[in-house]
Amino acid sequence: MTEDLGLVKFYLRYTAIQVTALDRALDFYLNVLGMRLATRIKVPETNGELAIVKSEGSDHWLEINWYAGKEVRSGDELDHIAFEVPNLDEALSELKLKGIEPISYTRDTKSSRWTYVADPDGNWIEIFEKKQ
Repeated sequence: MTEDLGLVKFYLRYTAIQVTALDRALDFYLNVLGMRLATRIKVPETNGELAIVKSEGSDHWLEINWYAGKEVRSGDELDHIAFEVPNLDEALSELKLKGIEPISYTRDTKSSRWTYVADPDGNWIEIFEKKQ
């Protein structure tokens, strides 16, 4: 149960992650998960670059950050990102064809089924299917 915390409404709009290699990360998110590149920007303040990617039909976007000379702690700064799919088994079959295996067992509840895969930097990606 949620309660009204005031006049300001907060809406989740994007998730930002740090990666060790921007091109490698983009290859994963674009070619494995089928996201689309919205923009790619050089960031002088960090001597790095960022890319924004989106899934078709979603208002949520992912900001992928690469900072020159900065060590990334291999997923320690992020819990996970979740992607909904119409059919989990079909999604896992497609991911397997692309060389991506689950890193956990499939969980099954009354309302959904889900498992996790990892991106090239070890960030956990939840893949879930809502049940009707």
